[in-house]
Amino acid sequence: MPPLSSTKLDIDTPLVRRLIAAQFPQWAELPVKPVKFGGWDNRTFHLGERMTVRLPSAASYALQVEKEQRWLPQLAPLLPLPIPVPLAMGRPDEDYPWHWSVYQWREGEIATHAPVADLTAFATTLAEFLAALQRIDADGGPPPGVHNFFRGGSLTVYDHETRWALEALEGKIDTDAARAVWEAALAATWTGSPVWFHGDVSSGNLLVENGRLNAVIDFGTSAVGDPACDLSIAWTMFKGGSREAFRASLPLDRASWARGRGWTLWKALIVAGEMPGTDPLEVEKSRRVIGEVLADHASHG
Repeated sequence: MPPLSSTKLDIDTPLVRRLIAAQFPQWAELPVKPVKFGGWDNRTFHLGERMTVRLPSAASYALQVEKEQRWLPQLAPLLPLPIPVPLAMGRPDEDYPWHWSVYQWREGEIATHAPVADLTAFATTLAEFLAALQRIDADGGPPPGVHNFFRGGSLTVYDHETRWALEALEGKIDTDAARAVWEAALAATWTGSPVWFHGDVSSGNLLVENGRLNAVIDFGTSAVGDPACDLSIAWTMFKGGSREAFRASLPLDRASWARGRGWTLWKALIVAGEMPGTDPLEVEKSRRVIGEVLADHASHG
């Protein structure tokens, strides 16, 4: 059976205006409007010119709010690129059932839609950011769990979903090769000390300004654990020289890259397996990612 998505709440501009007026009256006169690309896990709105309001769209994402409020200010001074700056945390009320956040506005356009001047330089800058994140003292940080869908934990959590997708895709992709990649990832057990990781390093969470990586956003799935889940960008955005530059700039062993391929394959397979509500364009994109992962395993595995 395919995994079921959480029920989501209808979040609109009038709701945000009511929440701001009730809880932060000092900002009640500022205009509110949706951001151009507001995301799926959270809904994001401009609040005036210098702030954003970010509201979880389902209960499964609401656990991330207090975590970000606590940890982002501690991580920010130790990182080479800007990350989100929380300004206030909103409370649940009769109109909205979860905590929510007000953030400082960060200039830039997400890499999904922005031109990148030099993809190899972009990849190196991102790798250096992730390496710096991994060097931060992880003592007391949140371990993988329900709050981040067990990113940074054991891949076995997603074994059932992966095998379901492999059966659903029989005859549509090279399922024998995909199974080999998945089995190699499961066998490459992580034995290191927990480190900080982002958990969702994707083009939609990377801001570009003047063609360069300007900031890394959305730490909702961050935690301390195995950083291999942060490697997925190597196959979803990079290839050739940019992928090799990304690989060379991260201090991770061969087993980590095997697990990274596993994390990437899991996500691509369940999307390509066409779960209910899946966007056909995302299905096609995921099939291309599967091909990149299988080829990379053949050459580096």
